[in-house]
Amino acid sequence: MGQAKLQRTMGSLGVFSVAAGAMISSGLFVLPGLAYSKAGPGVILSYLLAALLVLPSLMCEAELATAMPRAGGACFFVGRSLGAVWGLFGGLALWFSLALKSGFAIMGIALFLEILLDRFAGVSLGAWQVRLLAVACCAGFTAINALSVRHAAGFQVALVGVLLMVLVLFVGKGFGEVQVQQFDGFLARGWMEILATSGLVFVSFGGLTSVAAIAEEIQHPGRSLPRGMFVAWLVVTLFYVGAVAVTVGVCDPEELAASNAPLSLAAERFMGFFGFVVLGVAGMAAYVTTANGGILTASRTPMAMSRDRLLPPGVAWVHPRFQTPLVSVLLTGGFLAVALVLLDLEALAKTASTLLILLFLLDNASVIIMRESRIQSYRPKFRAPLYPYMQVTAIILYVLLIVDMGLAPLGISAGFITLSILWYFIYVRQRVRQVSAAMHVVERVTDRQLRTVTLEDELRDILMERDAIVADRFDHLVQRCEILDIAGRRVAEEVFGNVAAVLSARLGLGEKELFERLVRREAEGSTVITPGLAIPHIIVPGEHRFDLVLVRSVDGIDYPNTDQPVHAMFILAGSKDERNYHLRALMAIAHVVQGKDFDKRWRQARDAQALRNLILLSTRPRDTQA
Repeated sequence: MGQAKLQRTMGSLGVFSVAAGAMISSGLFVLPGLAYSKAGPGVILSYLLAALLVLPSLMCEAELATAMPRAGGACFFVGRSLGAVWGLFGGLALWFSLALKSGFAIMGIALFLEILLDRFAGVSLGAWQVRLLAVACCAGFTAINALSVRHAAGFQVALVGVLLMVLVLFVGKGFGEVQVQQFDGFLARGWMEILATSGLVFVSFGGLTSVAAIAEEIQHPGRSLPRGMFVAWLVVTLFYVGAVAVTVGVCDPEELAASNAPLSLAAERFMGFFGFVVLGVAGMAAYVTTANGGILTASRTPMAMSRDRLLPPGVAWVHPRFQTPLVSVLLTGGFLAVALVLLDLEALAKTASTLLILLFLLDNASVIIMRESRIQSYRPKFRAPLYPYMQVTAIILYVLLIVDMGLAPLGISAGFITLSILWYFIYVRQRVRQVSAAMHVVERVTDRQLRTVTLEDELRDILMERDAIVADRFDHLVQRCEILDIAGRRVAEEVFGNVAAVLSARLGLGEKELFERLVRREAEGSTVITPGLAIPHIIVPGEHRFDLVLVRSVDGIDYPNTDQPVHAMFILAGSKDERNYHLRALMAIAHVVQGKDFDKRWRQARDAQALRNLILLSTRPRDTQA
């Protein structure tokens, strides 16, 4: 079974539609009634608070996803930053929470169909008939996602467009019908109840960051992901607050607290039977978008875990014709079918909220670890602001939110962590030897050198794919070249001697002759181009000879007639027939050293491989025709 790459077919509109569609469903069409029964009119603040609490994680996921646009989202990020155990926990929690949220929406479809059949056809369905109807809907959505992500995303765009138009009608017409007295006792339940209720409705915003799970299938993820996610957050937050305010303002408090279809109840108050039908259809569309988007994003998590050898390899298989992770989609669909038959809806919502809060906590911790590791290949297109204060504050607030939700969420959290640790020792530990960014932080603190740079190289390869970098001759030269990382203060001629020894072995020429050529070239005119940078270049005898040696000296190299020490040297040696390429190589070096913070990155690079990656990841124009 192959692990083929997924196709990048989704743009900003697709990102927005998947994120918005995953949010506007149960959180808006079912939960306001239950939330109102707990927080009263202050439920409006609960939704607004939940939106604000998710914002730090939105920014962190945008940063992590633009740096590592890979299937699996939090599973991939957390594993690379905190280690395999936490990556396993993050993957299981993400998969479970997204699947349960999707299952909650699918059950909502079945319940809406039950209401419509009872009201218009006089047909009453039993509990098991409703569950079987939900399982049939689950099978349909699974089939859509198994056939094509393009069709799944296109389906999502159309449904979200219809849904937003209906909500514009509802909010726009409903504001004129709001009764101010309905908001009496706005804060009567107290801030602690409002905070606890924000934890209950937190699941409503889960779809916002779960879109990172399909980052590998997004065109131009560095631009499309943050744009689609932020627009979805803003639009959905406005609709949540507006729609809940209208619902509270037009409904009888007792009816609202007992309603499983609060928006339909509100619409019937000021638009009559037409309003009930329209909002019923909108509710169906919302559940469909959540169910479809939930399976789409949830199914990428076990695929990513399989790629990382956290699950058996067959889970990551991509169908050669449909280009979808078929096994992963079917596993997700099967798990959903079982959940729909066995699990309670309210318990599903609370469990999904708790797991999402834990994932958001890990996202914020991952950003801190990735930045503090100073890995050269960690280069997100978007950077979360107010670092590290916003991330630390968010972690503290999430812990308080989980504690405030009661013992059940804490038990669920402990259970998932325990399950992750057991699976790690049973299956993962023997198969995974992955170095996380956390180990790089330990390396910095203890001043001990890691023996592997697999994470550095993996992130480099991801960025080269993200930025569509096609390696040219200079890149291949850098990949093969010798790198001298010199400790202590040196003089230029001493370094020339080291370089001559390297070139002699690589070009088959005399070490003394090469040393003299380097010294003579420097005597003809200084090769120090800018403060801290020198590019010695010499002509050597023979044909089709060209080589590069890189030198880094943190302490500095003293050059004659130059006040400031040199920290970076690019030494070129080529035969006369390579003069044209000699000029191209000089141009490539010029673009590299003009990159943002080059001197700082060069000095801070942890080892020779990090120096190599620094050059390979430069955004210079590639000479692919050379």
